[in-house]
Amino acid sequence: MAEVSASQQRVADVLTQHGIAARIVSFDASTRTAADAAAAIGCDVAQIAKSIILKTRQSNRLVLVVTSGRNRVCEKSVTALIGEKVGRADADFVREKTGFAIGGVAPVAHLETPLVLVDEDLLALPELWAAAGTPNSVFRLTPQELVALTAGRVARIKEESAA
Repeated sequence: MAEVSASQQRVADVLTQHGIAARIVSFDASTRTAADAAAAIGCDVAQIAKSIILKTRQSNRLVLVVTSGRNRVCEKSVTALIGEKVGRADADFVREKTGFAIGGVAPVAHLETPLVLVDEDLLALPELWAAAGTPNSVFRLTPQELVALTAGRVARIKEESAA
């Protein structure tokens, strides 16, 4: 049995505190991208709850957007929802604020409490899979559990393709 990393343990502790009996699953292969995770799990890429870290430009606040693995985040929509311009966060910001490396950012157990937005598309799915703190571990949960765990605001945040 592989040793549980400190990052995975933080995630497991939050799940336990909230009474969620989710089991963290680790893979030999990477689950760093939504496509990699879906392939390893054997689920649709839409069921991957991607944790995208943004930061506000003026106040440098941590913003977590949890989106379907099939979607891209529309930064203009996020800006409109939180009232401050946002941009992508670099690896150092992500590690410092969340305690996770890019590719393993869980939707919970961040070192700093983020502003959280949850992609409304996730609510239409019966179950989701999210990163569990490392680039090769995930856990299963329902959309309702995701919203409850993150205290996230459900919103339309996906980038719409031009038709």
